Amino acid sequence: MSYDVLFEPFQLGNLSLPNRTVMAPMTRGFSPAGIPGQNVAEYYRKRVEGGVGLIVSEGTLINHPAATDNTEYPSFFGEHALAGWKNVIETVHAAGGKMMPQIWHIGSTRRPGTGPNPDAPSVSPSGLVAPGKKVFEALSTAEIETLVQAYAQAAFDAKELGFDGVEVHGAHGYLVDQFFWGGTNLRDDKYGGSIVARTEFAVEIIKSIRERCGEDFPLVLRWSQWKLQDYTAKLTNTPEELAAFLEPLSQAGVDIFHCSQRRFWEPEFDSSDLNLAGWTKEITGKPTISVGSVGLDQEFISSFQGAGAGVANIDNLIERMDKNEFDLIAIGRALLSNPDWVNKVRKGELDQLKPFSQEDKENLN
Repeated sequence: MSYDVLFEPFQLGNLSLPNRTVMAPMTRGFSPAGIPGQNVAEYYRKRVEGGVGLIVSEGTLINHPAATDNTEYPSFFGEHALAGWKNVIETVHAAGGKMMPQIWHIGSTRRPGTGPNPDAPSVSPSGLVAPGKKVFEALSTAEIETLVQAYAQAAFDAKELGFDGVEVHGAHGYLVDQFFWGGTNLRDDKYGGSIVARTEFAVEIIKSIRERCGEDFPLVLRWSQWKLQDYTAKLTNTPEELAAFLEPLSQAGVDIFHCSQRRFWEPEFDSSDLNLAGWTKEITGKPTISVGSVGLDQEFISSFQGAGAGVANIDNLIERMDKNEFDLIAIGRALLSNPDWVNKVRKGELDQLKPFSQEDKENLN
């Protein structure tokens, strides 16, 4: 099978990529006190030299006291952390790569009393950590506005540092997704009550980023149906519901939708073979990134809990990309084991790819 479709260039406004591969964001916690060091810069440089078209960083924290429960996760604010990220992007650019930070707040999944500000209360739209499990008080509208501006400031800082765009983490049951999800958003104001209203927090973030960064700064939104709190959760159950969910986000200014599935090859709805990224592209007309266990024979939850995952062929991926189902494909764990995964695929050397193991996640290489 020819893999040529993976190596076609991609152009969207100011974003010009040499191929269709993306390094998926994978937060592992190698930034003491939130500051990424030279080891982080080298980690990303290796993937650029390995052929990746676009790097999306591990989750980086917005400037909010309850953004994380882990002091090793990288911040995207403050003099020292931003200096570290400046070194990262300069290292990536020197190697010929393109990169975006993923900006993030973990919301109510933060355990009380943890992180760099243990006394700060965790936050969520309705005080719920999961459906039916109320732990905190709901955010006030003033607190929501503060959070919106923190996302916008992080995006602005990314542009000022020279990054090639920004990705907002709106997936997997973290803060933005807690607003999306009817199971954790029980608000009766403009931020809740319907599938459209539940997008309002993200819409305000997107619009604020546009105001701060302009129309030509690429903006990616990562979203998912599944949640860490419930792998079977669904924001939308039909194409019609999906369209209602996506329209306000698309209109607000998302350039690319990064559609997270546990297994990219699974159809999203019974009526079609299209996966989540395929449906999103068909509905919005916007470019999409697909992701989910690419090149592996186990989906990621299983592989992180067990002995790892073996190498799988990518024939199904190539078939879907040949049909233009989605525009870009993000590779995660396979790039931890094989920094040169893209180059090996380009050369047809799939037999030389190493299987993923848990040690690959724990070692920064």
